[in-house]
Amino acid sequence: MEKKYEIIVYGATGFTGQLCAKYLKNNYADLSWAIAGRNKDKLDQVKVNFDLNCDVIIADGGDLESLRVLAGQTKVVLSTAGPFARYGSLLVQACVEQGTHYTDITGENHWVKGLIDKHHEVAASKGIRIIPSCGYDSIPSDIGTFFTVSQFDKPVKRVDVYQEALGTASGGTTETMFSMGKLSKEMRDPFVLNPKNTVSSNQRKISKDGFKIEKVEHLEGWSGMGLMAVANTRVVRRSAALMEQNQKPYGIDFSFGEHGLFQSKKLARIASYGLLTAFIVISSPVKYLVRPFLPKPGEGPDQEMQDKGWFRSTFVAQAEDGETKICSLYGSGDPGYKSTSKLVCESALTLARSDGLPGGDTYGGVLTSAVGLGDALIDRLKNAEIEFKVIN
Repeated sequence: MEKKYEIIVYGATGFTGQLCAKYLKNNYADLSWAIAGRNKDKLDQVKVNFDLNCDVIIADGGDLESLRVLAGQTKVVLSTAGPFARYGSLLVQACVEQGTHYTDITGENHWVKGLIDKHHEVAASKGIRIIPSCGYDSIPSDIGTFFTVSQFDKPVKRVDVYQEALGTASGGTTETMFSMGKLSKEMRDPFVLNPKNTVSSNQRKISKDGFKIEKVEHLEGWSGMGLMAVANTRVVRRSAALMEQNQKPYGIDFSFGEHGLFQSKKLARIASYGLLTAFIVISSPVKYLVRPFLPKPGEGPDQEMQDKGWFRSTFVAQAEDGETKICSLYGSGDPGYKSTSKLVCESALTLARSDGLPGGDTYGGVLTSAVGLGDALIDRLKNAEIEFKVIN
């Protein structure tokens, strides 16, 4: 069935949603699209503020029927309305029912686990691609690992990514972190997003969460805790498992790790133990004391801070025969907001406009960027000035 729109941006009145609307308007004048959310006055104001040439659609995240109408009109839904566990479940259900591809910027693995359990098989049977986590969580880690592995013509044993970034947090991100709270034992499983029976005893042994402060071989710097490692590692491991199911394995017993990269041992210690303290606070009742002092939903960095921000992901990969390669991704712009809006918009455009997506026209399911978008997304990101580099 022919769809009226290529993309509908859901949650367009939020901070990141507005950035997505601005990005699409500035870069894709020929796009057939709409902005959507539950508040018509706020949506109309966004349209005026950015002089958008698009339609406005009203749909509440708790009203399945209005979400079905929304999803039925578009090839792709791009959602920025988080926390996704609170606002996204019915929207994804509507997309699966209406034969509509979906992407978002979530880092909520507990919610993605629920999507897999509920929708993967149906989406796969219908050739619908549901691809969460297409912002800074978890595109650099996931598509960067895919790119790095593709530089070998042999099985890869392990990839480690070392993350550096300059950025700030918005109210939406802090609200998501507070909504997640203390995770269950199941959600602390490093392979929680993997299909059943896709994890070896060796993979489980060498994939436990944690961090080491140590000098990094091959790179100038010290390793420490990665800010979003717990979210990103699960996504990359799902990619590796799905690739193996698709007869395109990264390598037998492939393993992946994510770390922060710091200029000195002192900085690595300060940042790592600071993050650890913050995570402890968020998972305890003390969080209610600090919540009032943090940004509120809808708030985010100003334009100057957005422009100053950047991220770099450096990948150290080792093949099964011991050969090592180093690759990197670099993007300018605040990683959580300016870069995230670019990453998720280009992911949505890949779904809406690209021919020859991985797996062919009938492939679907609750996927990852590497498995569901692959080289087609890499090409779009390169054109959007995301740098992919083979260092050696």
